[in-house]
Amino acid sequence: MKCIAVVPVYNHEHAIATVVDALLAHGLPVLLVDDGSDAGCAAVLDTLALRDRVTLLRHGHNQGKGAACSSGFIKAAELGYSHALQIDADGQHDTADVPRFLAQMQARPGAIIAGCPRYDASVPKGRLYGRYATHVWVWINTLSLRITDSMCGYRIYPLAATLPVLATMKRAKRMDFDPEVLVRLDWAGVPVVNLPTRVRYPLDGVSHFDYWRDNVRISAMHTRLFFGMLLRLPRLLARHLPLSSGSR
Repeated sequence: MKCIAVVPVYNHEHAIATVVDALLAHGLPVLLVDDGSDAGCAAVLDTLALRDRVTLLRHGHNQGKGAACSSGFIKAAELGYSHALQIDADGQHDTADVPRFLAQMQARPGAIIAGCPRYDASVPKGRLYGRYATHVWVWINTLSLRITDSMCGYRIYPLAATLPVLATMKRAKRMDFDPEVLVRLDWAGVPVVNLPTRVRYPLDGVSHFDYWRDNVRISAMHTRLFFGMLLRLPRLLARHLPLSSGSR
C-alpha cells in the first residue's frame, strides 16, 4: 500500500506551509491541488512544489473543493498510489492524528477511514448544530448508522474503490462532495471506519463555506441521494438481514 496526502487549496497561503511541513514529517508525500487560487497563494504553492515529495496540480479557475479532491484522487492513482489521505489546507485538522489514520489504513486497506470531529471551543455553535441535519439525512439515505460524521474532510480513501464512485458524481463539485462520496461508497459496499479526531477552526481564519449557496447545494444533494436510496432499497435492506448458515 502506498498513500499520498491530497490537499485541496484555495487561497490558504498563510496556513498551507504548516500543513505541508507536518505531513512530510509524518513521511507522507503531498499532492497540492490549487483550485484557482489568487496570485499570492499560487506563488506560495509554487515554492512548496520545489520541495522533495511535493507535487502541484493546478486548476485554471476555481471549481470547488469536490472538484479539487476528485482531480487529486485521479492524479494520485496515476502516480501509482493505492490510497489518498484527504486533509484541509486551513490547518483545522490535527496532523498529529496522521499516524492513527495510517494505522487504520494498514489494518483495513479496503475501507474508507473517516474522521469524526472532536471540536474545541473555537467551533461556531451554528455550524456545529447544523451538521446534524446532514447526518440525519445520511443515516436515512444509507438506512444505517454506519457513517458517524459525513461532513469532516479528513479521510483516507482506497482509490481502487473510490475512482469508480467518482465517475458517478458529476454534480458534487463543492461542499456537497464530502457527504455524497461517503454515501455512495457505502452504497457500493465499501466499509467505513469512523475515527475520532480533534478539529479546530481555521488557523488562518479563512473559510470558503458559503452559508446560503452551499446549504442549497447540500439540500439538493440529499434529495438526489434520497431517490437513489429508493432505487437501491431492496439491496440496502438486505444488508440488515442475517445470513442463514444452513442455506443451500
